[in-house]
Amino acid sequence: MESINTLWQTFYTSVFTFGPRLVGALATLIIGWWVIRIIQNSLRRRFEKREMEPSLRGFLNSMTGILLKVMLLISVIGMLGVQMTAFVALLGAAGLAVGMALSGTLQNFAGGVIILIFKPFKAGDYIEAQGHSGTVNEIQIFNTILKTPDNKTVIIPNSILSSGSMINYSSEPQRRVDFLFRIGYGDDVDKAKSVLTKLIEADKRILSDPEPFIAVSELGDSSVNLVVRVWAKAENYWGIFFDLNELVYKSFETEGINIPFPQMDVHVSNQ
Repeated sequence: MESINTLWQTFYTSVFTFGPRLVGALATLIIGWWVIRIIQNSLRRRFEKREMEPSLRGFLNSMTGILLKVMLLISVIGMLGVQMTAFVALLGAAGLAVGMALSGTLQNFAGGVIILIFKPFKAGDYIEAQGHSGTVNEIQIFNTILKTPDNKTVIIPNSILSSGSMINYSSEPQRRVDFLFRIGYGDDVDKAKSVLTKLIEADKRILSDPEPFIAVSELGDSSVNLVVRVWAKAENYWGIFFDLNELVYKSFETEGINIPFPQMDVHVSNQ
């Protein structure tokens, strides 16, 4: 009988001692979960107002929710009287080991976040980086996918793209198209300039502002070199480049303007 009384006394003592902690922990868990949901909804609306990339919005929102929920659970477990020192130390050691093992992956992840936030390029842009050039097909968390003009798929890690040099050919609405045309010594330079001017004025894709530029750039070993610089909308760049090269070749031939090519004279001496 005495042992039963002792058992009941121990039970009542435990209930009155541990009960308030349990109630407080449950209340903290419920209220904290509700607050975290409010924070996530607020962040989602803020991200939408800033027109952030959808993939980045979802990732940041979910990552924020996970971190807040982990912190909440650790606080609740501490309220129940569980010693968290050893647990936190073990968790930190495990996190360090995983971080060292996945250091490259984490760098690519961080690079992807930087690209999505600062937007040095976006899907559909034509870029050149790390010896590759192509249209950005997709920006993933760890890699960026390019499609080359001959339909090859190039996968570049985001850590390299976010920290290395990169050329974005689509970032500006206008681009300058540069040409170098060669005429022979003795040909009429003014006539060649006049032919080039007429061809440029006839192409409506070429912009008048900035004004086209034509000048003699170099007196080469076997030719007089004329540089031509015109401006156009970015989407017309290659069309103008290929068309004007062909038209200049045909027009120079019609107008009797020579396009020289390297020649070598060989003298044979009979002794």
